[in-house]
Amino acid sequence: MHTPEKLRGLSDIYRFFRKNTTPIYFVSPTAYNILGLGQWIQGFQYITHFDSFDGGHFRVTNPQQNSEREFSSMEDMLNYLLSHKESVDLFQENGGKGKILTVMFDEKTEEIAERLGLEIALPPAELRTHLDSKIVTTQLANEAGVRSAPNLVDVEASSYKELTALAAEKKLGDKLVVQTPYGDSGKTTYFVNNQQDWDKNADKITGEKLKVMKYINHIPGTVEAVATRCGTMVGPLQTDITGYEELTPYKGGWCGNDIFPEILQGEQRDKIITMVKAMGDKLYEKGYRGTFCFDYLVDTDDGEVYLGEINPRISGASPLTNLVTSKYGGIPLMLFHLLEFMDVDFEIDVDEIQKRWADFGSWTQLVLKHTEDQVRMITKAPRSGIWRMADDDSISFVRNSIDWNNVSDGHDAFYLRVYGAGDYSYLGADMGIVVARGRMQTDDRQLLPRAEKWVKAINAEFEYRTLEELETPYIPIDNVRKMI
Repeated sequence: MHTPEKLRGLSDIYRFFRKNTTPIYFVSPTAYNILGLGQWIQGFQYITHFDSFDGGHFRVTNPQQNSEREFSSMEDMLNYLLSHKESVDLFQENGGKGKILTVMFDEKTEEIAERLGLEIALPPAELRTHLDSKIVTTQLANEAGVRSAPNLVDVEASSYKELTALAAEKKLGDKLVVQTPYGDSGKTTYFVNNQQDWDKNADKITGEKLKVMKYINHIPGTVEAVATRCGTMVGPLQTDITGYEELTPYKGGWCGNDIFPEILQGEQRDKIITMVKAMGDKLYEKGYRGTFCFDYLVDTDDGEVYLGEINPRISGASPLTNLVTSKYGGIPLMLFHLLEFMDVDFEIDVDEIQKRWADFGSWTQLVLKHTEDQVRMITKAPRSGIWRMADDDSISFVRNSIDWNNVSDGHDAFYLRVYGAGDYSYLGADMGIVVARGRMQTDDRQLLPRAEKWVKAINAEFEYRTLEELETPYIPIDNVRKMI
C-alpha cells in the first residue's frame, strides 16, 4: 500500500490540491462563505439552495425544490440538500465518496453523510455544540489564560433584582450585558441597564443559564484562525460592523466586517494574536481541529483586549479571510483546515506562513438584512456580479462575476444575491451581501457615507408585492434568518 509523502511546504500543498482526486463539496444555503476556493482545489463543488448566479457558476449545483417547504434552521436546509436526489446523483457520478464542508450541521447530518459514504470535514456536531456555548467558551479561555471582560458565568436570574445582586458580587456595575449560551449574530445578547430593559427581555433570559458581563466601551472585532497539528495559524484581524439600523433589525447584530492592515498595531495586535493562538491550541487539546472564529473586544477606555466569544465553524468572517490570504498571501487560510481532514501528513511553519499576509489592501463586506417587519413577495432583485456607482449615487450592473476578484476600484462592488424573485422577504432575512474595496466604517464606528449609499442603492433594486396583492397570501410558519 502506497503511503503519501509528507507535505513539507507551500509548494507541496499547492501541488497536492491541484492534483486532488477526492471530491469536496461545500453544502450550504449559498456559496458565499468560501466562494472562490475552487480556484485552488481540483474537484471542488458547491451545492446550494439559492441560485445566486442564475445557473452561471460552473461549480454550483442547485437541487430543484419540488414542493413548498418551510425550513426551520440552516441544519434543516442542509439535511434537505444532502438528501436530495440531484445531490445523491452527483455524489454517485463522482465515485460515491468525498468530503463535505458546511457552516451549520447536526447529528442527523452526520447520519445522512455516513449513509451516503461521505465524510464531514469538520469536528463532530456534538463537540461543536458543546464549544459553541458562551459559558463553555469562557471556561476554556480561563484554562488557556485568555482574558474575558469581567463576568460571571453559569448563573440564573429570575428577576432584575436577582440579576443586579449577582452583578454586585463581582462588581460588574449597573450597565450589564447578558447572554444566553447559544445564539448567533447578536440575537441572544441583551443590554440590561434598568428594570425596563429587564422587563423587555425577561422572557428570553429567565430559565436560562447566563453569562453576565460588565458593559465596556469597546471596539468589536474578529479574526479567523485554524487549529492544526503544527499549531494555530491566525488570519488577518477584522473589525465588526454591527447594529446599524440600515443593515439589521437586531440591536448589536452582526452585519459585516472591515479588513485593513492598520487595525490595532503594536502591543494590542500582538496580544490578540497570542490570545488566538492560545485559544486554538486549547481547542485542539480538547479534540477540536480546523477553522474557528475568535471575536475580540478592545476596551476604548484603557486599551485592554478581551475575548468576546468563539464560533467553532466556518463563519461570516471566512469570506474576507480567504480573500485576503489568497489575494495577498498567496494561499487561502481554508486550505490548512482541509489539510487536517484530507488523510495526508504535513509539516508547516505556521509563523512563516502567517507573515505572508502581514500587508494587504482594505476590503469590506456588508450583509444586507431585511429590516422591515412585514412579509412580501419579491418580484425583482439585483443580480449577482459587479455593480458600479456613478457620481449621482445611482448604480448599474457592469458584468457577471462568480466572485469578488474583479472588483477593480472604489466605485465597484461585488453583490451576491441571496433572495431573488419569487422568494419572500421577512424581518431579519439575509437578502444579499456587498463586497467592496476600502472601508465602510470609521474608526469611531460610524457608517461612512459610501456605505449608506451602497445600502440604499442595492435596496432600491428590489421590487415587491404585498400579501394583499397576491391571489394566495403566504403565511410563513418559520423562516431561516441566517444564510451565511
